[in-house]
Amino acid sequence: MPAPAGWCWLSENPGGTPISEITQFIAMPFDFAGHDLTPGEPIKCASPAAAIERAQGFWRTLGHAGAVAFVRVGYPEGRITVLRTFGSVPEDFEA
Repeated sequence: MPAPAGWCWLSENPGGTPISEITQFIAMPFDFAGHDLTPGEPIKCASPAAAIERAQGFWRTLGHAGAVAFVRVGYPEGRITVLRTFGSVPEDFEA
């Protein structure tokens, strides 16, 4: 039986090698701490649209300085693709 999208059965990952197919949609707020922006707690979301909506809510409704919605692919090392930013977000966020 094939694994659902974004999942990997243990038998498909012999030897504990990194799982590059894991995809997570995440929304994360940012707040000012003095003159710097500090990240808040990242929240996993069910879809890209849900991550964007949650990030916009962090910024617009909950009053955070800014928020970002992004996709993280791969574990433990992976790549990040920013879907959308709202308000103040560090310029080097993707780095």
